[in-house]
Parts: sequence; C-alpha cells; structure tokens
Amino acid sequence: MGISLDGLASGLDTTALIGSIMQSEALPQTLLKNKSYDIQSMVSALQGLNGKVAALATQATAAAKPGALDLYTATTSSDKVVATSTASAKAGSLDFQVTKLAQTQVTVTPKVNGVTGWPYTTLTINSGGKDYTITPASNSLDDVVSAVNAAGAGVTASKVDVGGGDFRIQFTATKSGAAGAFTITDGGTTFTNVKTAQDAELSLWPGTTAAQTVTSSSNTFTNVLPGVSVTAKDVTAAPVTLTVSRDDAGITKLASDLVDGVNGIFSLVASKTAVSTNTNTSGTTTSAGVFAGDSTVRSVNQNILSAASLPVGAPPRSPSEIGISITRNGTMEFDATKFGAALAADPTGTAAKVQELAGRIATAATAASDKYTGTLTTKITGQQSEVRDLADRISDWDLRLASRKATLQRTYAGLETALSGMKAQQSWLTAQLAGLSGGGAK
Repeated sequence: MGISLDGLASGLDTTALIGSIMQSEALPQTLLKNKSYDIQSMVSALQGLNGKVAALATQATAAAKPGALDLYTATTSSDKVVATSTASAKAGSLDFQVTKLAQTQVTVTPKVNGVTGWPYTTLTINSGGKDYTITPASNSLDDVVSAVNAAGAGVTASKVDVGGGDFRIQFTATKSGAAGAFTITDGGTTFTNVKTAQDAELSLWPGTTAAQTVTSSSNTFTNVLPGVSVTAKDVTAAPVTLTVSRDDAGITKLASDLVDGVNGIFSLVASKTAVSTNTNTSGTTTSAGVFAGDSTVRSVNQNILSAASLPVGAPPRSPSEIGISITRNGTMEFDATKFGAALAADPTGTAAKVQELAGRIATAATAASDKYTGTLTTKITGQQSEVRDLADRISDWDLRLASRKATLQRTYAGLETALSGMKAQQSWLTAQLAGLSGGGAK
C-alpha cells in the first residue's frame, strides 16, 4: 500500500476535505439506512404482536370447542382417599370403603455367609405362571444378584448386609398387586415372604345388599365414575363419599383467562402507540410509538375489541350481565363475583355466552394471525420484503460511494502533483531571474 501525505503542495487537509464531501454524498444512503432501521423496528414489534394474537387465537379456539366449559371437580369425604377428574367427568356421587391397600411382594433368604457364598448352583423363580431357572456365574452373592436381575423374571434382587459377614438377599416383584406374585425354589432353602402380593380393594355401596368388591393392582382405581379416579392412601374404617360437581372455579378461571388474553393485546398495542415527551437541555421532543397511525394494527385491535364486547345470546344481551364488560379506556374487565352469580343462576346459558364470545374472539384473532393469510402476517411479509429491497439499495450505494471516494482521491492527488510541479517551475524561474539580475550589475 502506498503512503499518502495530505497537502504537501497545497497545504490542504485533503483527507478531511474528502471526508466532508463523502459525508454529504452519503446523505441519501444514510436516509435509506434510517428508513430500514425504522421498518425493522416495525417488523419486530409486529412479530411480537402477531405472536400474542396467535396465542389468543389458540386459547379462544380451545374455549369455544363444544364441552370446553363442561368442567367438573371430584372430591372425597376422607383425607385417606384422593380423587382426580378429567375432561370427561360428569356430575355424580358414589359411596365406597377402602378395605385393602395394594402390596408388592418382598421375599428374603436366610442369612448367607459372604465368604462361603451361595450354597446352590441354580434357583428357580415362578412368576406369571412361568418358571425361570437362573444359573449364577459363580457362588458369589453379587453374581447371584446380577443373574436374577438379568433374567427378566419379574423380580429384582438386592444384597442386604445384616452384619457379622452375613448377608440376606431380598427379592422384590417388579409389579405391584397380585399380578406380581412369585415363588422361589432352591433345594433346602426356606424363603420368607416379608410382604405378600396383594391387590387394593374397594367395597362399593358397603353395608347394603348391593355391596360389591373391585380390585386394582395399584392403590389407584381408574374411572370409578366416568372420568374420575381415586387413589387410596390408607384403608378406611367408614364409608367414603365421592362427589363430582361442576367446577365453578375452573369455569371462572377459563373466562377470566380469556379476558386477560384479550387485554394483553390491548396493552401491547397501547404501549407501542403512546406518544411520549422528553425534555432536556436541548429542548422538548415528542415521539410516537411504532404502532402510532398504523391502520392494520388499529383494525386488528378494533376487531378483537368488538368480538369481546358485542352482545351475545338470543335475544342478544350485553356480556356485562355475566361480568365481562368494556371500560372507558377501551379494555375489558372481568367481575368474578358477577360471573359467579350468573353461573349459579344459569350455568348452561352463562357457559354458552362465554363460548360465543370465545368463538368470535378466535375468529378475529385467527384472521389477524393466520400464518398464511393473516393481516398481520401479510403486513410483516411486506415489510420484510421492503427491508430486503432497502438492503440492496444500500449495498449499491456502498459501491457508488467507494467509486466516488476513489475519484476524489485521484483528483486531489493529481492536484497536489500539478501544484508541486508548478512550485518547482516557479523556483527554477526565480533562480534564473536572480542570475540574470546579478550578471547585469557586473
């Protein structure tokens, strides 16, 4: 690379001069960069909004499905039994008594000396009606344990240190309940069942002529009532009542969450539309949010607001009658007390109104956020295309400015060369004239 020294002939700071010219020449590119930055900020904000609207669409669609508000909760009259319900649960009740808990069989050997080792070459486990003959690699107790665990006989073995160099091997069924029962035979060895395999038992309608026993290999009984399971933690001395009733708290939460989802959209749009004023030593500046004046965002916001606030039911009634109302600020408000009263008075009608609102909200949110045809999606795609176009134009300006700078550098370099030559010629002429003057004086 050559060495460039400024103004050797002209005394000008040509680097600064070229830089000043290039700054002026680059103004159109700077405007393009600023425009690209603004559009990218808009794209980022739109993507954030689109994500929230899409989430609302999913939430509202789920709430609008048939049966989405048919929510029920299951409880029992005893802390020894826990009830759980699923979406298929229906109202009902049932009396029962827990008479047995499930047990997993545990069997142990007599004491075996760790040095002498296992006294037999094989042992046979009968599990699930099948015999498994197990041959350890040696009489080492570790080899016996490994062989049992590798046999797939439905039994696991563990070596238990009982002190004095002696051990006992514990065999545990891999299945709980009667289905996990097993027997072990080995010549001359007596095995002790510490826990016998046992199913849990419920006595339905205890103390009546209709009493009936049901069993489970675990302490959980599934679908005792449709969509309801109970898990026993202990036997019960007295009958237990299982009650399945409408889950008012769950229904209220679903409606409240729907309103919160709608308000989340309004809050985001408001925060990115607001006008802010900033005062400093340079004066006061006012700036508007990225969504200010955007018709697409305003339309999406209005469509969702209308979906959530227009009358519902037949004949049409205001959603405020079930505790869902619009505020003076253009947001939604949920009154849980009023909703609870409406649900108690007319559970079917109230649920239908919530689902109608949810359906309308789902339609509006989907129209805005659909990944192919949504209005927000389409706007984002268009803005991203414009950003790419601007990037190409900015890149073209890079080439144009580089060429302009090179031209200026050549021009000023040529100027310096010309001025240097003229100065050299001036110096020669001055010397010649000085010589002529000196000769005439003699």
